[in-house]
Order: sequence, then structure tokens, then C-alpha cells
Amino acid sequence: MSYQEKKNIVSLISTLLIFSLYSMYVFQMYQEGSFHATDMFKFWGSFILILIAVSVVAKIIIHIIFNIIYRITTNEKEPSFSDELDKLIHFKATTMSHYVFVVGFLLAMGSLVIDVPTYVMFIILIFSGVVSDVVGMITEIYLYRRGV
Repeated sequence: MSYQEKKNIVSLISTLLIFSLYSMYVFQMYQEGSFHATDMFKFWGSFILILIAVSVVAKIIIHIIFNIIYRITTNEKEPSFSDELDKLIHFKATTMSHYVFVVGFLLAMGSLVIDVPTYVMFIILIFSGVVSDVVGMITEIYLYRRGV
């Protein structure tokens, strides 16, 4: 298994784990009454912004730990360059990820049109972001395995 495949698998697992743990934490705080129903936009805005910050910091830490473990176990450095194949695979995965997010965004905006509660729009938007990230990583893993 190549370095890129291992890196994407670690990123995929960490993304799902970070999102799950953070969502459970916020849901537990919500159940305890730490958030007020009158501040719905503030709640969802803070949920999204804190999720982004937590994800970025956690992914940086996980990436550093992955590189240290990878170097110790294989005695190889992280590849310092990316060839045309790497760039093409990343481009195709990013394109697929953007398509998924756009569909999710349109569904979120459509939920506003059909008069469902506003929180549904935020949930669809958050899930489309996470699903698009997961689809991008799975696409990269698939393309590294199968080829372009």
C-alpha cells in the first residue's frame, strides 16, 4: 500500500472520528440545556465554526503523528514531490468532492423553499460537507488502487 493510500485512510478515519465525537459532545451539551432554543442561529453558527477549528487542529496533529509513525515503521520520508499522476488523482477527487457538496448545498437551500424547520438546512449543510470530504478521500483511495 502506498504512502498516499495510507495517508488517505488515516484522514478518512480521523474525519469520521472527529465529526462523530464532536457531534456527540455538542448533542450531549444540547440535551443538558447548555444551549437555548431562542439562539438557534447562534448555536448552529458556533457548531460549524468550532467544528472547522477542531477539525483543522486535530487533522494537523494526526498528520504529524502519522508521518512520525510512518517514518519509524518504514524508514522512509514523506514524498517531497507529487508527480502528474498524484495531481490528476487529487484533481479528480476534489472535483467529485465539490459535486457532492454542491448537491448537498442545493438540497439544503431546497429545504428552505419547502418550509421545513431551519435547523434541517444546517444539518443537511453540515452533513454534505462531511460527506463531500469522505467522498473525496474514498475517490483518491480508489483511484490510487485502480489507476486513472
